[in-house]
Amino acid sequence: MQVLRCLPNQKVIPLNLTVSLGRGGEACIYTVPTDANLVAKVYHKPSEAQARKLEVMLNHPPENPTASLGHISIAWPVELLQSADGSDRTIGFLMPRIRGMRPIIDFYNPRTRRQHCPLFSYQYLLRTARNLAAAFAALHASGYCVGDVNESNILVSDTALVTVVDTDSFQVHDPDNDVVYRCPVGKPEFTPPELQNKTFANCDRAVPHDLFGLAVLIFQLLMEGTHPFSGIFQGAGEPPPYEARIAVGHFTYSQNRHVPYTPTPIAPPWEILHPSLQELFVRCFEDGHTNPLLRPSAQTWVLALAEAEESTIACNANPQHRYSNHLETCPWCERSLRLGGRDPFPSPQAIAAREHLKPRIPSRRRSSHTRRLPQTAIPFQQLNYYSSVTPHKIPFYQPRRKTGLYAIIFCLLGLASLGYLDLINNFTSRNYLNQNSYAQQTLLSPRNAEQNNLAFADYYKQGHAAYKVKDYEQAVENFTLAIQKEPQHAKAYVNRGNAHYNLKDYEAAIADYNQAIKLNPKEVKAFVNRGNVYYIQAEYSSNHDKNYDLAIADFNAALRLNPKEVEAYIRRGIVHAQLAKYSGDSQLDYKKAIADFNQAININPSRAEAHFQLGLVRYQIAQYSSNFEQEYTQAIKDFNQALNLNSRMAKVYLKRGTVHYELAQYGGSKSSLHQKKAVEDLQAAARLFLEQEDMDSYQQALSSICVAVENKCDTFFRNATFLEQNQ
Repeated sequence: MQVLRCLPNQKVIPLNLTVSLGRGGEACIYTVPTDANLVAKVYHKPSEAQARKLEVMLNHPPENPTASLGHISIAWPVELLQSADGSDRTIGFLMPRIRGMRPIIDFYNPRTRRQHCPLFSYQYLLRTARNLAAAFAALHASGYCVGDVNESNILVSDTALVTVVDTDSFQVHDPDNDVVYRCPVGKPEFTPPELQNKTFANCDRAVPHDLFGLAVLIFQLLMEGTHPFSGIFQGAGEPPPYEARIAVGHFTYSQNRHVPYTPTPIAPPWEILHPSLQELFVRCFEDGHTNPLLRPSAQTWVLALAEAEESTIACNANPQHRYSNHLETCPWCERSLRLGGRDPFPSPQAIAAREHLKPRIPSRRRSSHTRRLPQTAIPFQQLNYYSSVTPHKIPFYQPRRKTGLYAIIFCLLGLASLGYLDLINNFTSRNYLNQNSYAQQTLLSPRNAEQNNLAFADYYKQGHAAYKVKDYEQAVENFTLAIQKEPQHAKAYVNRGNAHYNLKDYEAAIADYNQAIKLNPKEVKAFVNRGNVYYIQAEYSSNHDKNYDLAIADFNAALRLNPKEVEAYIRRGIVHAQLAKYSGDSQLDYKKAIADFNQAININPSRAEAHFQLGLVRYQIAQYSSNFEQEYTQAIKDFNQALNLNSRMAKVYLKRGTVHYELAQYGGSKSSLHQKKAVEDLQAAARLFLEQEDMDSYQQALSSICVAVENKCDTFFRNATFLEQNQ
């Protein structure tokens, strides 16, 4: 590909780009043959707005806080690239080529840190956080907002230097014309409460919004990858997703308010943080919830992190164990014991002997069981139980197709380090390859702007293919191109809405479903899927009833159009079951839910989800019924039927294990049998969640196992035999 390089002296010279480093849905990255220190980013579909935005960025670059070290902290555009077709269109830009750095996940994930940079101590993590805050401070001082703050855009060196990449996605303000070029994307886990469930393309970002995401990243760096809003749900029913917790301000380590979460037992203790840092996290996540202006600035973080780093001392047993001098004992020695001997910061001697890379040798222990005395049953939710969350995945619009447990040792699979480490991967490792402009390579994206003149059917098939591999951003792009070819095709809007839904862009999803219904008022799937979005949005709404009513109205509309629409019955039943938790007449709502699930089963007896939801309602009824044992028994039968139809439904094992555990608490002749079955089911759930790469649910299953095994988590961790993944 030939492009024109626009030099600062306004001279234009041709440049041949032949070697690609990666291709994404938005652009392609090329090496620059005449300068090994630069790379070229060429957009598939360049726009005038992008060109103007890049010009502003070139005219107003931020200060580089590590310029004195010869390091680039912010990978800023340095030159524009124009099309060689004579149109003078800006089609991309040149930026620094970043070498020898790794994604930030490799440093706050103990497993990958141990593999790739084992001498990276906690002091270096503090320094990484400080350098990251310094980069944000420089951007904010120049009037820029990162906007889409997330771990995918942060690279770190072995010496704790930081580089922020993908800068052309930042929000840019043109001071000459007072125009704001917005950042249209964001990741919910790093999004502040005031922007949750918003369409980012319609929002002007502000510095306090960035500061929330910055604090999340710093927390993860200093707490071994733990998200500040992760924890074991203490309430009834399903635990909300991260974005719902952020929206209501449920900071797990809250100091001034009660929240329905406790820290996961495998997270580092809150006290490990320097007192100054504890104060700043509380200011950001607790005080800043209602007043974003109270969130600490990036420069405030720089000063506090420098103070925390200066206060670190070395452990006598292992000099790699650096910790704050406000602590009386070394927390990393204690943590190493808790993780079954796997040291987060191995000693130089262990590294020299390559012990840090060896799988842990399982200890051989005899197990002894103490007979449990009969006791009053305690609902699992009150015992640090984190029940299953399996978000409803809307399928691609197409005709529906008919469709020895492991030994006790598996119970301990990853229960110590692996349970923690794999949870971290949920936030970063896979997403880095999908999002980072240097590593991205999406085969489904159109190869270049000239080849984007395909037929509707081709774009539609490409959208389907992208959706199937869960590349929802690419699916949105392809369905959009299909819609441009045939704007009256209702099903294309339904499918694009489904992709928006899975990206958690709920407003865009509803807009697509609305358009589909406008084009075809008999589009059943549009009603069903829009109803599901209304149900999801109830988590964030101050008027839950309104959203639930809208959801039920859509499910009713779908059933009027097609009385045999099984999905509408299932989803409507779920809403009725949710309403029962808050209703003054819960029994009536539970009856409605049961009727809906039974109707779905009558229409399609092989639908495992309907059997699972029916069992879930039985379980909920048992919590308040005097005839609880009968309801529990019926719930188990429903779960059994669901598993007979689909033996890989991990959430069913998790719930059935919960029921067995609670029955075991009542004592009686079958108590030990229920206890045994509870552990077996929870093992199976953990195994399947891990295989399915559902790391949040995997963590929930591990926490449940911890509770089920005598509710003695600390002892269990210390004595656990576990297997390491990828060893």
